[in-house]
Amino acid sequence: MKWFINTWRRLNQPAKYLTLGTISLSAFLMGIIFWGGFNTALEMTNTEEFCISCHSMESKPYQELQQTVHWSNHSGVRATCPDCHVPHNWSRKIGRKIEASHDMWGWLMQTVNTEEKFESKRLEMASREWKRFDRDNSLACKNCHNYDSMKWDDMSKLAQKQMKRAAEIDQSCVDCHKGIAHKLPDMGTSRAPELIAQVGSGETGLVVGAQYFTALTKPLYFNQKTDVEAGTLNIATKVTVLEINGSRVLVGINGWRKKIGAGRVIYFDFGLNILSAQLSKDAALEEGVMNVFEQKEDPMTGLTWQRVEAKIWTDADYLINDLQPLWDYARTTYTRSCSVCHTQPAEAHFDANSWPGMFKGMIAFVNMDQDTQALVQKYLQEHSSTFDKSAH
Repeated sequence: MKWFINTWRRLNQPAKYLTLGTISLSAFLMGIIFWGGFNTALEMTNTEEFCISCHSMESKPYQELQQTVHWSNHSGVRATCPDCHVPHNWSRKIGRKIEASHDMWGWLMQTVNTEEKFESKRLEMASREWKRFDRDNSLACKNCHNYDSMKWDDMSKLAQKQMKRAAEIDQSCVDCHKGIAHKLPDMGTSRAPELIAQVGSGETGLVVGAQYFTALTKPLYFNQKTDVEAGTLNIATKVTVLEINGSRVLVGINGWRKKIGAGRVIYFDFGLNILSAQLSKDAALEEGVMNVFEQKEDPMTGLTWQRVEAKIWTDADYLINDLQPLWDYARTTYTRSCSVCHTQPAEAHFDANSWPGMFKGMIAFVNMDQDTQALVQKYLQEHSSTFDKSAH
C-alpha cells in the first residue's frame, strides 16, 4: 500500500528535468499510438470476415449477396458488407458503430439465429436500412456509382430517360433499386408498419353515434362474440359507431351496391368502383344486416345500383376520427414509391373507375404491402377527375 501511495505521488509531481519539447513530443507520440490502435481496431470491424463471423449473417444475407451482380460481374468489382452498410464519412461511420450496439444485443439475445426468426425480422431490418440509405442519400452506393461517370449512350432509351432525371435531382439510389443485394421482405402480408407508426392503433374512448375512418383493412363479424368472419372492411372507409360492446363495435357502413347476386360488395358511391366493404354471402343475406333505401340504373353500364347501409360488427381498434393523415401518407407513398422510377400521372388525370387498372400496372414495380396498396388506390380514386375537375 505504501509503495502504491509513493508511486502515485511521484506521478503527480511536476517534471524536474523534462523540457516542454520532450513532454510535447511524448504526448504527440502517445497520441499517434493511441489513434493508430483505435483506428486499427475500428478497421478490423469493417471487414467482411468480421461481418459474417456471426452465423445468422453468414447463413442468410451473405449467401444472398453471392447470387447477385454485386458479388460477381464482368468488371470484377465486388461490393462487400462494409462497402454498403458502413458509411465512408468518418463522423457517420462512428455514428453507425454506435448504432451497431443494437446488432450486438440482437446477436447476444439470438434474435435472428434461425431462418424463421430471420424472416420474421427481415422487413424490420430492411426498413431500417432503407431509411438509413435515404437519410444519407445513398452515399454508400454513390461511392462506386457516380452520376457524372455514367455512359448514357450505353443505356437503353428508357434507362437514359429515368437515370438522367435521377441525376438532375441527385436522387437516392435506393428509391428505385431495393432488393438488388438481398432478397426483398414479403410485404404482401405485412400490416403497413410505417402507416401504423404514423396514425397509431386508433382512437380510445369511441363514442356511439360518432363517425370514424378505418386506418387498416379490418375483419367483420356476425356479432360481438364470434370469431367467424363475415367479410372485410376496407381501409379509409367511413363508418358510424352504433353500439360498443367490449373490444367490438357495431358499425353502420353507408354506400351503394350492384343489384347482382347477393350484392355483397359495398361501394363508396353510385356508379363508382371504390371499395368500402365486402361481406360474405351469408352476411349479405342475413336479415337485419343489409338495409336497402333506393335504387337506380347506371346509364353507363345499364346496371341497377342500390343505396344501402350495412350494420355489422368489427374490432374497435384502428378507427380514427381524421382521414387526412391517411391521405397524407398515401400521397407521400405514391410520390416516393410510384413516381420516382417513372413519371406518373397526377391524381386527377384519370377518373375513379380508371385508376384501379392503371394502379395495378404500377404496383408490379414496387414492393408495397396490401394495406398500403388499398389505401393508395383509394386515395387516387377519391382524388381523381371524378371529384377534381381542375385537370380537365
